[in-house]
Amino acid sequence: MKFSEFKAGMVVTHPPVVVSQEEMLSFAKAYDPQWFHTDVKRAEQGRWEGLIASGWLTCSLAMRMAVDAALHDSESFGSPGLEKLRWLLPVRPDDAIHLEATVDSVRISSSRDDLGIMRWTWRVFNQRKEQVLEVEATSLFELDNGK
Repeated sequence: MKFSEFKAGMVVTHPPVVVSQEEMLSFAKAYDPQWFHTDVKRAEQGRWEGLIASGWLTCSLAMRMAVDAALHDSESFGSPGLEKLRWLLPVRPDDAIHLEATVDSVRISSSRDDLGIMRWTWRVFNQRKEQVLEVEATSLFELDNGK
């Protein structure tokens, strides 16, 4: 989507993505090697009563869904950061998670007319319609504005 297509209040969605145990283990071994993400047997005895995905994998999948659903053909060039990141429930092997991203605001920078700024809230849900992730993000867009 192009920057001009984003409107406050609109919801951008992405269909479900299934998270496999193999993907969870591979990601965790490389980036978040805590036992409840990497040790299937020990995780069964732990607080979560089974293996759970790294929250960072969930964030990465949300990012991929946001790119596929909205940013892939846009003028987006980065982000100054996040306002809020919450892992609400664990993602488990074979969960099917989907994205619902609400555009909170869209504006042109007051100091640079070639910079678009969008704030949006990403909500990720599992197949039981339980929310597993919430992220408030800002995306920056390079605008031509006739230059």
